[in-house]
Amino acid sequence: MLYLACLVLAVGAALAVLLRSSAKARRRNQQSWESIVSRFQPDWTIPDLNQSASPEERWQQLGGAHGLWAMYQNAKVMLEMADYAARNTGAMDIELLANLRSDALQIRVLVAGALAKYALHQLNEGISSNVYRAASLYREMTARMTGLLPVNAGGLAPQYLGSR
Repeated sequence: MLYLACLVLAVGAALAVLLRSSAKARRRNQQSWESIVSRFQPDWTIPDLNQSASPEERWQQLGGAHGLWAMYQNAKVMLEMADYAARNTGAMDIELLANLRSDALQIRVLVAGALAKYALHQLNEGISSNVYRAASLYREMTARMTGLLPVNAGGLAPQYLGSR
């Protein structure tokens, strides 16, 4: 009897997760271009980071926790922009989209780790290298997005994306 109750709970939980992610994917796919772009944070730009800078200097160059959070959010928005372009245009480079997804995930993981360490007051060389790697990936991702969207999305790229 206990086994049956656990099984019903597990199946119910799995079904709830599937329904929630399906609804979330449906909402994401119904977003307009303007609603996606409106979440991009244009007030933050990626600075040129000095690889030999101290952890504190790198932290200041990026704008601290605010700058990392902007990078975290913008990586997600750029991924949604690429997905929108892929859904609404004919030909998209599948390998490029896979690289953009991978970069966005790496940026988000690196930034989340850096913010967690910062919250625990552990600003050191390890966090600095993660921040530098995330910033480099972010710069590469914005460059690819700038090239991808005007060509494949018929000029859908926001003006400020090219200034990064």
